[in-house]
Amino acid sequence: MAWTGTLSRSVKEIRFLFCQSSPASFAAREFVKKNYAEIKSRNPSVPFLVRECSGVQPQLWARYEMGVERCVNLDGLTEAQIDRKLQELAKIGESAKAK
Repeated sequence: MAWTGTLSRSVKEIRFLFCQSSPASFAAREFVKKNYAEIKSRNPSVPFLVRECSGVQPQLWARYEMGVERCVNLDGLTEAQIDRKLQELAKIGESAKAK
């Protein structure tokens, strides 16, 4: 996940929402467990929020400049697919800055 070192240039905040116990949120929970430390250490100024709520569908939110936010539903995705979704959200932020 070398790409995570540039995350702070395009994203102002990362937010994961998931259920503490539902099977639909399993991959999101595992992704956060395995990758939080690396992402946070490479981007210490970017808030990385984890919100747990019983029964909620797993989601990934990215906040960009000017308060613009994007959401991706993570239901049914694998950890590798969640990683790609986070990369896609980072690229959206990069392209918005280029305009």
